[in-house]
Amino acid sequence: MEHKTCFHCGLDATSSEIIYDDKPFCCNGCKTVYEIFSENDLTCYYDLQQAPGATPKDIEGKYNFLENTKIIEQLLEFKGDDTQIVTLYIPHIHCSSCIWILENLNKLNKAISASTVNFGKKTVRVAFNMEALTLKSLVALLSSIGYEPFISLDDYSVGKKHVNRSLIYKLGVAGFAFGNVMFLSFPEYFQVGEFWLEQFKPLFRWLMFAFSLPVVVYSAQDYFISAYKGLKSKILNIDVPIALGIIVLFLRSTAEIIFDAGSGFFDSLTGLVFFLLLGKFFQQKTYSFLSFERDYKSYFPIGITKIADDGKEESIQVYDIEKGDRLLIRNEELIPVDCILIKGNAQIDYSFVTGESKTVSKQSGDKLYAGGKQLYGSIEVDVLKSVEQSYLTQLWSNDVFKKDKELAFTNITNKISKHFTIAILSIAILATGFWFFVDSSKALNVFTSVLIIACPCAIALAAPFTFGNILRILGKKKFYLKNACVIEQLAKINTVIFDKTGTITANKETQINYEGLELSKSEETLLKSTLRGSNHPLSRSLYNLLDQHDILTLDAYQEHLGQGIEAKYKNKHIKVGSAPFVGSSNDVSTLNTTVHVSTDNTYKGKFTFYNAYRKGLSKLFNKLKKDYDLVILSGDNSGEKENLTKLLPAKTKLLFNQKPQDKLDYIKYHQSEGANVLMVGDGLNDAGALAQSNVGIAISENVNVFSPACDAILDASKFNQLYHYIKVSKSAIKIIKWSFLLSFIYNCIGLYFAVTGKLSPVVAAILMPLSSISIVAFTTICTNIVGRKLK
Repeated sequence: MEHKTCFHCGLDATSSEIIYDDKPFCCNGCKTVYEIFSENDLTCYYDLQQAPGATPKDIEGKYNFLENTKIIEQLLEFKGDDTQIVTLYIPHIHCSSCIWILENLNKLNKAISASTVNFGKKTVRVAFNMEALTLKSLVALLSSIGYEPFISLDDYSVGKKHVNRSLIYKLGVAGFAFGNVMFLSFPEYFQVGEFWLEQFKPLFRWLMFAFSLPVVVYSAQDYFISAYKGLKSKILNIDVPIALGIIVLFLRSTAEIIFDAGSGFFDSLTGLVFFLLLGKFFQQKTYSFLSFERDYKSYFPIGITKIADDGKEESIQVYDIEKGDRLLIRNEELIPVDCILIKGNAQIDYSFVTGESKTVSKQSGDKLYAGGKQLYGSIEVDVLKSVEQSYLTQLWSNDVFKKDKELAFTNITNKISKHFTIAILSIAILATGFWFFVDSSKALNVFTSVLIIACPCAIALAAPFTFGNILRILGKKKFYLKNACVIEQLAKINTVIFDKTGTITANKETQINYEGLELSKSEETLLKSTLRGSNHPLSRSLYNLLDQHDILTLDAYQEHLGQGIEAKYKNKHIKVGSAPFVGSSNDVSTLNTTVHVSTDNTYKGKFTFYNAYRKGLSKLFNKLKKDYDLVILSGDNSGEKENLTKLLPAKTKLLFNQKPQDKLDYIKYHQSEGANVLMVGDGLNDAGALAQSNVGIAISENVNVFSPACDAILDASKFNQLYHYIKVSKSAIKIIKWSFLLSFIYNCIGLYFAVTGKLSPVVAAILMPLSSISIVAFTTICTNIVGRKLK
């Protein structure tokens, strides 16, 4: 190679030469940027820097501290064999364009597999390949496109204490300029003919220009940046018409004073920016006061088993976990915290975190990350740090598990905002053209007034604030939804399907009898140890019934969904489950729910369960039958058919002996016939059915049913309120439609006055944020009224 310098930045590339496309690069940062812009416009990289002239090498040098292993460990949420996940605080996130850019980072660098923005908290969660991209390079990449993360080195954590006061500063500059421009405009307003005022009129006009300049360049810069990024991303966001209006006012006013044709519209310009920023300031305060941003998730009922110092097991909520606690993680159970493996054979599936289904084997002493799922019996772990509820629920809302259940109203909002902007630009141009020929003095005011008054902010806010408040209200009532999409889907359902065991039956009130050969002490110990690893409702009930024994570390463990469990310890082999599964040759069928046991291929006996149904079951079904088709899909036999027939409405379908695949196929068939299905199950055997249904609800008692398969978790104590929760979701959709209608009426009225030239840009700027705040207030009040009707 003849080149001695970096192809991108021109620095010396001979010391650490990287060849890409037959071109030398001094560092991976330069190569990455070259890949991003692929020779189309290399100057784009420099234009986006906060410090003009900065090179990739300069930027990466700023973040040399991110090469420190201890700092990296503190910042990373997850570190696997080839995947790292980090959440970074980005103060500059402020609009839909920011979200689009940050959630498409994978288009800028292929090493990034996913990125998710939390707009309320101004954070971005990034999953990336650690072999191809370092944390330092990732932060440099974000900085290069104008989204520099704020990282606090005091505690090696994302800086939550940082307060962005830029809006206040910009508001102060705009207010100061507006006041002075208005003062200088008084002679023009009142047509004062004093000699000295006439003599200094040009000076006053240029002073107004001088005061307006920092307003346009500094105070209004966010609108220009947002509009530019939106257009660059081929998105017509709501800041495009606002930025266009500001530019037109400024250029027209400047031209007037240059050619001495008038005083221009600097008063309207500075007033417009001032009131826009003032509206944004009050909106932020309003949103902060009415913030629903995942507050409801602090009530999350996920339980975990804690092992006390004396060996006793107790169920606690995950946010009660403390550093140093010993936890029991069962088969198919989620690891809620970062911890150290102490005992057991760990086979961890991190697909919940990374989206990639890959099992990782871990040995005693290895670190396990929150979000992994244990797939091989039970394990014991020591907690390294307490749980962050937002992290667990962020995992639950991972896009990997909701691809087929998108929120239609969110899509409608986005489409409305996009087409709305196009329509408003068209109306503004047509109205301006009309007034240019009729009364040219009104043309500019009409143009800017139309652009400002018809901002679709109110439409864009209706859905998120309605859904956000409903999520919070339902969370307080112990009904926990994965995301806003579930509300919209829940409002559409016409068929409700229930599992039986663990769903409509109360596990804590179940009576169990044993029939068969007496189990030896060692067999009881092995049975207890085997049941300990399972989360199935019958396993949990039977485990709690058996006497306390020393728990064994099993050599092998496997759970067969819909059939049973088998385990090995030394030369002992045990099977627990259905009669065919354990190898029973006798006809031991019964009309009640049974669990059979065999050891070393010898049938021992059966445990018979006498179910107790949840309180309010009959009333709930009688309410549901008025609006929905009701079905019971049970994996048990038909022993409870007679009791259920007495309890439930006459038209309820009862299907027994249904395997997990049978349930899934049943739901899929009815969906093909036009049914919108709500499935209520226990979260384990019903995982396939819950995922296939339009909405899947898992019933929670005191065990961890935290699973991406379900869309909602219902506390068992609130089972009889399910009908009312569905009604609330329907009310939420009505509130959104009313909000859309109110916003549409407001825009029509505002457009009428703007197009007819009866509305000044300053008044429009005042009314625009008021419309947004009024929509937020309307949705909040309505949803709170709906929420008060719940018990």
